[in-house]
Amino acid sequence: MAKKGILLINLGSPRSTAVEDVKEYLDEFLMDEKVIDYRWIFRALLVQGIILKTRPAKSAEAYKTVWTDEGSPLIVITEKIRKKLQKRIDVPVEIGMRYAEPSIETGIRNLVEKGITEIVLFPLYPQYAMSTTETVIEKAEEIRKKKFPGVRINYVQPFYNRDLYTDCLAESIREKLPEDFDALLFSYHGVPERHIYKTDSTKTCNMNDCCYKDTNPSHSFCYRHQCFNTTDRVIRKLELSKDKVIVSFQSRLGKDKWIEPYTDHTLETIPQKGIKNLAIVCPAFVSDCLETLEEISVEGKEQFLEAGGEKFTYIPCLNDEDRWIEVIRVLCEEQLNQFYLI
Repeated sequence: MAKKGILLINLGSPRSTAVEDVKEYLDEFLMDEKVIDYRWIFRALLVQGIILKTRPAKSAEAYKTVWTDEGSPLIVITEKIRKKLQKRIDVPVEIGMRYAEPSIETGIRNLVEKGITEIVLFPLYPQYAMSTTETVIEKAEEIRKKKFPGVRINYVQPFYNRDLYTDCLAESIREKLPEDFDALLFSYHGVPERHIYKTDSTKTCNMNDCCYKDTNPSHSFCYRHQCFNTTDRVIRKLELSKDKVIVSFQSRLGKDKWIEPYTDHTLETIPQKGIKNLAIVCPAFVSDCLETLEEISVEGKEQFLEAGGEKFTYIPCLNDEDRWIEVIRVLCEEQLNQFYLI
């Protein structure tokens, strides 16, 4: 009889804050054609010829500001999630990272060595994007075919529009939201605009009003729509008026056109509009990491205060909150049960 297991996948992290370790991590990450989608030669010239000459040292300093005694926050939190989930479910649970270790291959191998032949693989990204969900699935399938052809994998699909997730997110925000806030900013990780069009096999996306329609063929793969939809669902549950809510996109890289509005520009301009007491949440992430702990809660705070803001409240990711663990359990068990139907 087939044995089942669960593999939780997150982005990944350098082994340490040493410049060489950060450089190795960034090389693997940025050379992924799903992240920087140029032809290989141009990607190599950009990443290895330009970015890796200066960015590793700067990123290493940034990582030092968030690194814990246990290591990378992202890895530490993902392992905490694994341990809590393991107590709620009766199949083995492992973790893997898209970049660096423990890798997806390591995670699959750890399960296979326990006799597992059917794996529920859970990319821990609420919204679908070429540079997150898509690259995880393609990498996992490549590894499965080459190294573990006897293993079957079911994937947990993006869950941005699932009530159990948005209920969980809304309650987490509600508990941490200041009573006297002027606005709540939803800051999502940004992607180049061309990624949106590339993932749209229906060719119906116009990067305009289609994101706000109730239905559109492109929605299943449109990251921008899914971010706006996540926000709408959460603010309805929080019973917030739309005039107190802002959506923006962070972490852009290079000179290409990324989806707008940009978070850094937003933080620098909203104090002039009377928004002095700001709360901010980052729902593209389920685990706090460099992009939330340093880019938003440190750099973002500085930008906002220097621009005339007075109070800045960063609302942490779901991390290992018990209600979030329960969401993971339910989503994983749905896919575990699907094996019986195949």
